[in-house]
Amino acid sequence: MFLVNRLEDVELPPIGATDVLVKMLAAPINPSDINMIQGTYAILPDLPAVGGNEGVAQIVEVGGQVTSLKAGDWVIPKDAGLGTWRTAAVLAEDDVISLPNNIPLLSAATLGVNPCTALRMLADFEDLKPGDSVIQNAANSGVGQAVIQIAAAKGISTINVVRDRPEFTQLSDRLKAMGGTHVIKEEALRRPEMKEMFKTCPKPKLALNGVGGKSATELLRHLQYGGSMVTYGGMAKKPVTVPVSALIFKDVKVRGFWVTQWKRDHSSDGKAFRAMLDELCQLVQQGKLTAPACTEVSLQDYGEALDSAMQPFTSAKQVLIM
Repeated sequence: MFLVNRLEDVELPPIGATDVLVKMLAAPINPSDINMIQGTYAILPDLPAVGGNEGVAQIVEVGGQVTSLKAGDWVIPKDAGLGTWRTAAVLAEDDVISLPNNIPLLSAATLGVNPCTALRMLADFEDLKPGDSVIQNAANSGVGQAVIQIAAAKGISTINVVRDRPEFTQLSDRLKAMGGTHVIKEEALRRPEMKEMFKTCPKPKLALNGVGGKSATELLRHLQYGGSMVTYGGMAKKPVTVPVSALIFKDVKVRGFWVTQWKRDHSSDGKAFRAMLDELCQLVQQGKLTAPACTEVSLQDYGEALDSAMQPFTSAKQVLIM
């Protein structure tokens, strides 16, 4: 797939009464951004368009009727499609929401998508209590790392599945240091050691699938009766196959989640999104939620960053620094 991207100077429009002028500070490159460029995402902007759906900016100036924001505030997009891979923008007041500016820059830049996805999936599908467990594939992804940390803060165990790789031991140690309870390879899901693990760890009520294909099917096998598997990504680009036995004899629930849709469903009053961001920022301030491993790249070097973001087994999120 050939991605047509280039850096351009664009004149900013005048600041309207309900607009804000922002200076972009940092913006990550997420898989959904790549999909949008490739034309395979659920939201496709009119072309030409500015890439990037996530990032943090600082308010430079506000229009005369702006009441919720002031110069110096940090803000992130309320919705996808805003175009964050740029140095500055004039945006509507209602298109952004403020964050405390005393949290780390990389945490702020990566807060609006993956940690929100993780928190909602842990909260909205099963009634999880301290001592319960969750199983997830793609445990090394941005969502996976957020799931580990948020679950640990709530006293929930995580069984974290990753693909085998040469540096598996280092990765396992890193995920456990974040709060992961167990870290296993994909191949281990069908091995007898799973039975041994479940002697000390309860069978999961919730499975989180960011891969699809065989990996998703294997997660389903380990759910407890009546549990839920929630799919939020499909990195394997293969369909989710659900064994008939899992539906009949275990009555599992197969669901999907897209954080953009959640934000739109809750956009009318804004209180739910505000409460979620406040909860996540509190975890950040308490040192219980850190940004994923990031590589900071100058906006001028966006081409290298895009190439790196598309490599398999990527351990670090590429973040454009403006």
